Amino acid sequence: MKKHTPHPLQILTKLAHHHGTNIKCFLNHESPWQLLVATILSARCTDARVNIVTHDLFTRYKTINDLATTTQSDLETIIRPTGFFRNKAKNIIACAKTIRDKYDGEVPHTIEELSALPGVGRKTANVVRGNIYGDPSIAVDTHVRRVSKRLGLTKENDPVKIEFDLMKILPKENWIQYNKQIITHGRAICKAPTPKCEACFLQEECKFYSERNS
Repeated sequence: MKKHTPHPLQILTKLAHHHGTNIKCFLNHESPWQLLVATILSARCTDARVNIVTHDLFTRYKTINDLATTTQSDLETIIRPTGFFRNKAKNIIACAKTIRDKYDGEVPHTIEELSALPGVGRKTANVVRGNIYGDPSIAVDTHVRRVSKRLGLTKENDPVKIEFDLMKILPKENWIQYNKQIITHGRAICKAPTPKCEACFLQEECKFYSERNS
């Protein structure tokens, strides 16, 4: 079997051509804290469902202090459709209190500060950093993990290891848009159970396709 050699720059060029470079954030928000909350809710939940829930959530809770002072039961009632609602509600309230008390109501900027917030891991921190502050970042969700592995850009399963693999081979200025392009690609073509390989414009770059057709 011929060894597959990934070509990151060719992949980026084709992604830009087919999916564009101005894809907006998939989670609806009007402020940094709203995106932070929406991303916490998106764990094991679709962005579409989160956007439905946050429409009501952000109508009721208009500031970070509103969230910090709510009761867990009230918050659970609203976010229940996102799943794991008890733990999410607990983390969101604790996160809101930390932002209010430690950061004067402003969502912190650095990966270290963000990752230290209750319920916030590297993925959530990188979503906020990339979309709010414009800091080069790669948030490894299920689509980024799956498609990046199929393309042969990483052999890892752990999201943090995948993040660092991608950071090594992708130009920093492409990190944020790669994230959005791969999510778009994963939803439309490179689906989890039934990838549409015959319709994919990345066939020549794809390890998965190469091995399946060798």
